[in-house]
Amino acid sequence: MTLRLFDSHSHVQLSQFDGDRDAMLGRARAAGVTGMLVLGTDVASSQAAIALAEAEPGVYAAAGCHPHDAQHMDADSMSALAELARHPLVAAVGEIGLDFYRNFSPHDKQIEVFQQQLETAAEVEKPIAVHCRDANDALFPIIESWSRRQGGRLPDGRPLGVMHYFSGDTELAERYVELGFVISIHCSVTYPNANTLQAVAQQLPLDAMVIETDSPYGPPQSRRGQRNEPGYLSEAVAAVAELRDESIEQIAAATTETALRLFSPVSTAATSPALGSARTAGRSAP
Repeated sequence: MTLRLFDSHSHVQLSQFDGDRDAMLGRARAAGVTGMLVLGTDVASSQAAIALAEAEPGVYAAAGCHPHDAQHMDADSMSALAELARHPLVAAVGEIGLDFYRNFSPHDKQIEVFQQQLETAAEVEKPIAVHCRDANDALFPIIESWSRRQGGRLPDGRPLGVMHYFSGDTELAERYVELGFVISIHCSVTYPNANTLQAVAQQLPLDAMVIETDSPYGPPQSRRGQRNEPGYLSEAVAAVAELRDESIEQIAAATTETALRLFSPVSTAATSPALGSARTAGRSAP
């Protein structure tokens, strides 16, 4: 049985892939990755994500400001991101959130930019992709309040979003699921000491999970120290399958279905063209 995978979080529009982007997409296709979400972290990278989505079937974009870049956002750039969020190939608002580990932007500015982007997501009725590192005490109440205002679901009944690169425990994961989110299991689930994430992957309901690479970051154990890429997604899927004592095919099918449901405005059909398949339009440089 051929695996059909969806990488729910990647940054393959970035310069790390400029030398071999077509080859990388070919490797992903060969590994069964038929779809991927490419997320912006500021205006320029969001525009590049959209350009890649316009050029490549199976690639979908997200537009947002990462908390690291919050300090650089002004009214004009926030307005630009809000406009990009309306693009038909933008499936989510992201990557957004809070990061109190690196502290590249002041906490109050991160919170301000995050809250503005939550309002953008509500206006455009699209899910959010949330980054949270060492900031859950601040982020959870914001998400909880926003979820309640949205009724715990998007207007069309889809989940409100995905908790990207999840680093909390199972109890916290379940709380976010109750608020209308799915949990993203990333390639570090393959690490020998990733006990907390492995417990989440093992115990959470399968229909509440998606899988991601976060390419070019966070490669699986077999590729430690190397650039990550979507073609390695199957290693995370295999690790989750082993933890749950289920088949790789089951994990692949369920997580892909959840991702397609979450990003349904631009990826509704299982008949979407395979990643990297032929298209009449030429490929735009991201």
